[in-house]
Amino acid sequence: MEVLEHRYFILNKPYNMLSQFIGDNFGNNMLGKIDFDFPKGTHAIGRLDNLSEGLLILTTNKKVTKLLFNSKILHKRTYLVQVDATITDQDISDLKSGVPILLRGNIMWTTSPCDVERIEKPDECYNIVNTLHPRHPHAWLKITLTEGKYRQIRKMIIAVNNKCKRLIRTSIEDLELGNLPVGQIREYSESAFFQMLKIEY
Repeated sequence: MEVLEHRYFILNKPYNMLSQFIGDNFGNNMLGKIDFDFPKGTHAIGRLDNLSEGLLILTTNKKVTKLLFNSKILHKRTYLVQVDATITDQDISDLKSGVPILLRGNIMWTTSPCDVERIEKPDECYNIVNTLHPRHPHAWLKITLTEGKYRQIRKMIIAVNNKCKRLIRTSIEDLELGNLPVGQIREYSESAFFQMLKIEY
């Protein structure tokens, strides 16, 4: 029996698109609208919610989820975050130290310490309907964390009395979005893929 080689991709996921190919009955945009001939069995790893943007891993290898997100070894994920109001140094300090968020099942959870810094508007950000007017009070943050509870960053921003307006994942370990255009695919060899993610296979 022939053993097929797995394939590994990243997508710069557009705003307002679900991280799945099938299973939605509400007319939402899904990955099938991406103009690329994906091999059979391709699925998303470490999904982004439909309003989040940026780096999304797609692969035919079902073992990647366990190796990357269910491992005892923690992996860094970096996001660019636009918040819908000014943010104070104390807010940033609180986010760095850990803030209480509500998880599914009405469980309160204090987030682990993470890296947070205030940044200028990223040059690579494209304009979408959701973009705030330049005169509207807002700020951009760069957040790097190693845990990924459901909608964690959005809930962290709510915990400091603010609102996450845009959320863009730019990297997972050394696997980076770089200059990949929105809606486009980049493919990696198996060895490069695992080396950049710092996982053994």
